[in-house]
Amino acid sequence: MQLKNNVNLVQKLEESGEYRVLSRLGTPNYYCLPDGSETKLGVFLDLETTGLNYHKAEIIEIALVPFNYSSDGRIFEVLEPFNQLQQPKNGPIPDEITRITGITNEMVEGQHIDVLRLEEIVSQSVIIVAHNASFDRKFAENAFGFFITKPWACSMSQIPWRDEGMEGGKLEYLAMKSGFFYDAHRASTDCYAGIELLARNLPKSKRPALAVLMEEARKSTQRIWAERAPFDFKDILKERGYRWNDGNDGRPKAWNCDVSMDELSSELSFLRNEIYQREVDLLITTITAKDRFSDRI
Repeated sequence: MQLKNNVNLVQKLEESGEYRVLSRLGTPNYYCLPDGSETKLGVFLDLETTGLNYHKAEIIEIALVPFNYSSDGRIFEVLEPFNQLQQPKNGPIPDEITRITGITNEMVEGQHIDVLRLEEIVSQSVIIVAHNASFDRKFAENAFGFFITKPWACSMSQIPWRDEGMEGGKLEYLAMKSGFFYDAHRASTDCYAGIELLARNLPKSKRPALAVLMEEARKSTQRIWAERAPFDFKDILKERGYRWNDGNDGRPKAWNCDVSMDELSSELSFLRNEIYQREVDLLITTITAKDRFSDRI
């Protein structure tokens, strides 16, 4: 009776147009019941670390939540999560990290990640999804080499959230705009929140979010390195979406931008006509889901 009364109250509040009610995200088991469709195994991954530099910081928590999905973007069963803590080797957890994640030095003391079990789960999956794969992939590959063999997708950058009416791509914000909340900054709950978003249709296009993500992940892109671009044009390049690489990572010291194959010719014409103002041969790197978001490009 209490649950029914709560449902009625929520309905009245939302129908008033003056309130919006958020519901706590539970632990999902199924989004779609099995219907004979062929499914594949994906894994949603999230990490908590002692810092942002994957060369120096360490993983203190890892979570993988496997899920079955079909080629049309439907998510079926959500399987048992893998969630483990690990004590860092190079000193205690910084106070700021504890404040953000809630993970203390006492919680990780003596804890180690079961690498064999982790590798078993990864080997069975066809794709790894993370909500900021540019961060998570570098840490994962640096710590566990077997992640290198898998294609990756990013639910933050490879879904056009702004086109769908969202002002940003942070997980907590997307959850709130989608009508739910969760205990953020712990690895397994972040994974469940990400899967919840992928299981829904996008608000404007009405397409399954996972279908849009997989379509984007399958595309190859071309990274153009605008080496020795004239300094006076740096603001134009930045406004156009180019990023500066300082060369300290072994890659070119240059502005760079990722474009689709269809956009490559026009982008090269722009660079030659507007930036270099002459014919120039530029380094172009082809990127696929096998290496996208890694430091191996």
